[in-house]
Amino acid sequence: MKKITLLLLLPFAMSAQEDLLKEVDSTPSEKTKVEAAFKALKIVNIESTKLASKGDFYFIVAHRFGSLKDGFEGAYGLDNAVTQLKFLYGVTNWFTISAARSELAYDFSGKYLLKSQEDNGFPVAIAGFTSLGFNNTLKENIYPKMKFEDRLIYVAQLLVSRKINSKLSLELAPTFFHENFVTDDNQDNSQYAIGMGGRYKFAKRWSVNVEYAAHLNRSSTSPYKDPLSIGVDLDTGGHVFQMHFSSSQGMHEAGFLGNTTGDWSKGDIFFGFNLLRVF
Repeated sequence: MKKITLLLLLPFAMSAQEDLLKEVDSTPSEKTKVEAAFKALKIVNIESTKLASKGDFYFIVAHRFGSLKDGFEGAYGLDNAVTQLKFLYGVTNWFTISAARSELAYDFSGKYLLKSQEDNGFPVAIAGFTSLGFNNTLKENIYPKMKFEDRLIYVAQLLVSRKINSKLSLELAPTFFHENFVTDDNQDNSQYAIGMGGRYKFAKRWSVNVEYAAHLNRSSTSPYKDPLSIGVDLDTGGHVFQMHFSSSQGMHEAGFLGNTTGDWSKGDIFFGFNLLRVF
């Protein structure tokens, strides 16, 4: 009789167990912050959504040789290099400031985290970037009526990235920038661009990075082109070393978004690197 009773109760026990398992499966997973969509502060030239940690101080050397198109006469770019020195500081975990100088421009900027990507939560990371630049290429002997304010450049950028998986991360960067002085009379001072880029990790410490930026209101008479950059990142643990080829020699936002002169189809490209050291 006991055996018969157990057999009759068995379906009910199995049903109750299934109900409990369903409740476990339906329990919402905990939201966790997604880390390291990008290991470096930039993809190549375009800012990534990575910020400095609170209290971290960076010294960054960004170097672009001259065009490979110069050939042997220009030592394949060695004779016409541009170097940017930058100091960067993490004020908080969500706010980073920096100051930089190159032969082309002075640049003062801030980057701030608006929202982190989350597992089982918010699908993307969003950061804002703003900068005030000072055009260093406008010489008084060429433009004798040049005023201080004519050199100023303003940039506002939204950075939206998603770490797809442990290997692949992608980013979009809609950008507004205003140059108080433009060399093309037909070019609007206020300009718009959208940058896009990605990182693919192909080894433990290595990744390949690609970025492109489309200028949205470039003058039809402008001599400048949209920048395309391809490179690799090496994560050494203490710092990230970036090596790349780019159609832009400029490293500040207006320099590569609005004033790129190179052309991949003609071999007019620049080899360079970004070297970061954290203190």
